[in-house]
Amino acid sequence: MLFREFSPFHLIYLLPLLIVFGYTFPECVVCGDPSIVAPCLVPMDMASHDNLLLILHFWLLIYIGLSVLILAIAEIPLGLKISVFDNKRWVSSNGDFAIGFFNTTSQPYQYSVGIRFNSDSIPESGRTVVWVAGGDLAVGNMSYFQITEGGEFIIFDSTIGVVAWSSKTSQQSVSSAVLQDDGNFVLLNQGKEIVWQSFDSPSDTLLPGQRLPMFRPLRAARVDSLSSYYSLYMNASGVLQLRWESNVTYWTGGNPSSDQSNRSVVLTTDGSLQILETGSDQPVMALFGDDHNDTVKFRLLRLDVDGNLRMYSWDQIMVTWRPVWQAVENQCNVFATCGGQGICSLNASGSVHCLCPYNFQPSSKSRCLVPYQEGCRWGSVMLKYENTFLHGMYPPNDSDITSSLQSCKDSCAKNPACTAATFTNDGSGQCFTETTRYLTGYTDNSIAAVSFVKKCSDPTAVDPNLPRPSPKTEAASSVEESSYKICIPCVVGASTVTFISFLLIQLGAVIFIYKRRKSIWMKTISVLKNGNSKGLAVFTLAEINEITGDFKHRIGPKMYKGMLSNRQAVAVKDLGSVVENRKSRAAILKIGNIHHRNLVKLEGYCCESSQRYLIYEYAKNGSVAAYIEDPELAKRLTWRKRMDVCVSVARAVCYLHTECREFMGHGNLKSTNVVLDEYFEAKVSEYGLTGLRAESAESASSALSAAEKDVEDFGTLVMELVSGCRDVGMLLVSFYEQWRDGMAGDLVCKGIEEVDPGELERAIRIAFWCLQVDERLKPSMGEVVKVLEGTLSVDPPPPPFPGHHRPLTGVEDGSSSSSDSE
Repeated sequence: MLFREFSPFHLIYLLPLLIVFGYTFPECVVCGDPSIVAPCLVPMDMASHDNLLLILHFWLLIYIGLSVLILAIAEIPLGLKISVFDNKRWVSSNGDFAIGFFNTTSQPYQYSVGIRFNSDSIPESGRTVVWVAGGDLAVGNMSYFQITEGGEFIIFDSTIGVVAWSSKTSQQSVSSAVLQDDGNFVLLNQGKEIVWQSFDSPSDTLLPGQRLPMFRPLRAARVDSLSSYYSLYMNASGVLQLRWESNVTYWTGGNPSSDQSNRSVVLTTDGSLQILETGSDQPVMALFGDDHNDTVKFRLLRLDVDGNLRMYSWDQIMVTWRPVWQAVENQCNVFATCGGQGICSLNASGSVHCLCPYNFQPSSKSRCLVPYQEGCRWGSVMLKYENTFLHGMYPPNDSDITSSLQSCKDSCAKNPACTAATFTNDGSGQCFTETTRYLTGYTDNSIAAVSFVKKCSDPTAVDPNLPRPSPKTEAASSVEESSYKICIPCVVGASTVTFISFLLIQLGAVIFIYKRRKSIWMKTISVLKNGNSKGLAVFTLAEINEITGDFKHRIGPKMYKGMLSNRQAVAVKDLGSVVENRKSRAAILKIGNIHHRNLVKLEGYCCESSQRYLIYEYAKNGSVAAYIEDPELAKRLTWRKRMDVCVSVARAVCYLHTECREFMGHGNLKSTNVVLDEYFEAKVSEYGLTGLRAESAESASSALSAAEKDVEDFGTLVMELVSGCRDVGMLLVSFYEQWRDGMAGDLVCKGIEEVDPGELERAIRIAFWCLQVDERLKPSMGEVVKVLEGTLSVDPPPPPFPGHHRPLTGVEDGSSSSSDSE
């Protein structure tokens, strides 16, 4: 059946018949009296016949064109595809929505597949995108999407010859597809039942009638590294949250559910955002737009790139999308509104203004970094900012203590790792300290807070505290200078040597500039010629040799330091000979689509002949393994830093397991694959490489096994960081027995001070839960993160090794961590 319900387009099929009838029987058509049909049956003259033929020919052309449109909006059979060059779309039966390729980035030849408004009442500039296949997936200009004969909705990147995204419905008897009138793209089986639908995997927008279930986030569009961290999320208690990553919640909606029942969020057609219990149409919370209950044809709810959640209505008079509600009224209260540009304030018109108050160098205006790093040669000073509240961004963790204003300032000044502090003078006496150079915040006369930012003291010519040479030293210097005599041969020889050296330097500079320009030119040509859809640079083997200096600087197993033409340091991983070219490119494409601040960024790759290389961002401070092995370097891994590393790695692996578009296991998580960047922040490297060596895609069972292996490897990594011992595999049994006997403190690496007993207990407990032999007892990485953050209590683990069943002592009868009593 071509149509499922009557549509105005059905009239198109009747038009030719009506025209013929009207011209053959004009009286009958006018009067409409059945009794005079017979008298109307009179032959036409030749002129009328010619006119009829012309009109029929005209309407036949319209009929054919509209018939093609009808085929475009009817149910889509298997096998149909649309390429970028086709510039065509599949349209809903009412014409309001269309699915096709579009380019919303500033990069050329970057196309995404998505659904957007298509109504004639909305001009082209207002036809906003409401869904994107694969989240932020973009492919090259030789690509197409298709409903395959096997029933999968796929996006094929012809530039590199791989399926970049799939609905994974090949085994679900899909027979056709339909873009419904509400904007939902669905795959149907023979019984016209929905097998897959775009409404189940929203990107940044909800349409009326579309539900957002628990644990399924909306993510802001990735226009930069800042916007990619924002999400709308409903937690396990049924509370709606706007979050920065998973650490900072800056807006909540609704109250916690008492019975832990499932909830969902829905945008209604009358302009309200509601939280509904499963199986109930009665909302437990409703938020209304300004035009609630007004007659509005088009509405949407979108998590914008500035981190604010807004409801929009299409204003037909103003011809624009009008915001009728937003979650956070004051945009400065959205976490990291100014990002790397400084501190947020509102100007007279109420618009956001970003200012970097401690930006002392004009060259650093693009980034607003705290003007302090550890090891100031001339000491440091504390800059004071009234009516300002500061938060750390990378990481977004504020250390909170109760103190006085002076104590808050002094504690930061004396702590070499502290970069800033905020004291709330509203009577609570809270002191928030930061250990990162990346800060965000809000300044306003109404804010009852004072912030201090640490700055290295730069020496100046008028600084009275700088050491000056004594008179005796100056006199001795003048006597020494006066004792020198002029040596003519020495002057001539020195001049000759200087002149020759100058010529050689000039010649070397010319050769260097020529080679560098040639290298940059060749690099530009290579990237333009081989650049792929993910923005990854594609290198040749010759360029890899040039970048690494013929692999002179080895920094790890098959890992080499390199330098790009723009002087950017990179790490080059030699994968050797792996699977065929097409499979390796597909796996690299998957890795290149992953972005997280605790994952090392993939910059490019080389797939030439049988050789495979990955080019990563370079971590200045090397691997965590080096700091564990070297007694001197180990001193820099304080207890606080070791716990930060544990949390950072857990978040990164949790992101790979649960927050990527597709599951990705690390497969080789260990301290050599955890590196420290220039700010001493931990990042996980070499993730996803198991996919490059796998002969086929991961099945559900293999994905589960990969997750369990990552959890186990993480438990081992935690014990390495706690104990300061590499290769702890043979020591884990004795470690468990020591902890069981109440001697957890003896496990800590010697020389580590200021150990938090609660953190130590949580770390050891979760590590041994991760090391359980029975996979059913292993926690998920999401649970691991919550335990390490202290938001989830953890019971004493059973013996993780076969044959060790001695009853627990010391930890069961009162020595549990503070987190258990939360």
